[in-house]
Amino acid sequence: MRTVTGQTDHVVVVGAGLAGLSATLHLLGAGRRVTLVERDPLPGGRAGLIERGGHRFDTGPTVLTMPHLLEEAFAAVGQKMSDRVTLHPLHPAYHARFADGTSLDVHTGAQAMEAEIERFAGGREAAGYRRLRQWLQDLYRAQMGRFIEANFDSPLSLLNRDLVRLAALGGFGRLQPKIGSFLTDERLQRVFSFQALYAGIPPARALAAYAVIAYMDTVGGVYFPEGGMHAVPEAMAAAATEAGATLLNGQTVTRLERTGDRITAVITDHQRIPCDALVLTPDLPVAYELLGARPRRPLALRHSPSAVVLHVGTDRTWPELAHHTISFGAAWKRTFHELTRSGRLMSDPSLLITRPTTTDPNLAPPGKHTHYVLAPCPNTTVGPSSDSWRDLGPRYRDALVRELERRGLTGFEDSIDTEVLLTPADWAAQGHAAGTPFSVAHTFPQTGPFRPRNLVSGTANAVLAGCGTTPGVGVPTVLISGRLAAARITGLPGPQQRTTAPRPPATNGGRT
Repeated sequence: MRTVTGQTDHVVVVGAGLAGLSATLHLLGAGRRVTLVERDPLPGGRAGLIERGGHRFDTGPTVLTMPHLLEEAFAAVGQKMSDRVTLHPLHPAYHARFADGTSLDVHTGAQAMEAEIERFAGGREAAGYRRLRQWLQDLYRAQMGRFIEANFDSPLSLLNRDLVRLAALGGFGRLQPKIGSFLTDERLQRVFSFQALYAGIPPARALAAYAVIAYMDTVGGVYFPEGGMHAVPEAMAAAATEAGATLLNGQTVTRLERTGDRITAVITDHQRIPCDALVLTPDLPVAYELLGARPRRPLALRHSPSAVVLHVGTDRTWPELAHHTISFGAAWKRTFHELTRSGRLMSDPSLLITRPTTTDPNLAPPGKHTHYVLAPCPNTTVGPSSDSWRDLGPRYRDALVRELERRGLTGFEDSIDTEVLLTPADWAAQGHAAGTPFSVAHTFPQTGPFRPRNLVSGTANAVLAGCGTTPGVGVPTVLISGRLAAARITGLPGPQQRTTAPRPPATNGGRT
């Protein structure tokens, strides 16, 4: 593994999102002095927080999987995650509702899920689920250590025995047909393939290897932190401060000082910070602009679809909603074409509806509820521009509310007492390329060693972290990206390759 050269005693990390915080904790654990610079008043980055009307709205991810990666970050500085964060396992992980009026609870326990599928679609599909679950576990074992948790120096790094295992498992085929080889019910196929959208690719075009995301959701388990998802970066920042890091919130990095091929100081709108090494976690265009360089690629980077997110505080809720509810439209292939090709808003949307007050009522005032509605939409490269969204956003918000009421959430509009609408215009204003918080899509030319590398060509002591670089998009992967960036500086290896699934974390009272 290649590492940065020269002295690395003092590292400046730019960006206190999950990747930057992960890098900070792993660097501290390796004996480095760390200064963490964040432009916002609070840590969190994409995992941000808006407090309004007594409601706490998580503005970023709402699904937490693979919490052992958080445990590793806290353990790097000799701390326990369970002392900082209370996690509740979600049962069910999701509740899926379909356009034909049927519904399904998605359990992570094998027996519970098998029984639910048999109720929903019969014994043949339940048997197919048993085979699918085993395949997902095999896929996870083949990928995690050598591919997802690995620093790549070149495509030749792929040549190992796990590549053969992954190929034998069909990982280089297409996701949707592979899931279909286990499950014939089209509704069930959706449940185990919609996760490809997290990677920015329709299931019909995604590599089957990306079913590892379905493993994380449907086998590894889904958790929710008490206090909301923003409680995670808050806890990580507190642990980093206690371990000796200097956190500078509310400071924007304006430029980098350079001597030859080394970054020697980070200049913010408040001060100059000398450094021996640098970790950059902003979105790639921002990071490259600061570095004054852009890597040469034969093809321009393609970005994932974006999303409209409607946060609402309500004076009532609906019993059919779980913590996470996926409301599938009747259309499927057409909506993916709209999102990634034609650039149109989904004509029959599939929506993620999250009700965090299901698990933590303290996220809303007494008697109130908090709901989060995510509607995938085209990014601003293929769809409406940022300027267009300023007028389009309120109209699309009204259309979403009407659709929710049509799907059974009667009285949704009248129940709202507080709301926040986020559109691609807001993501673009935060510096996210193509107006998407989901960064660079996981097409084959943007996967593994072909993804923008975390070592920066032409700069000897700068490393990238975050969802635009290795290994990619999602809470687990950005936590890994921070650890991989730290390893590029310290030269220390990461955890041993995983051959079994990690054990569930201590949850401080969460039901297991």
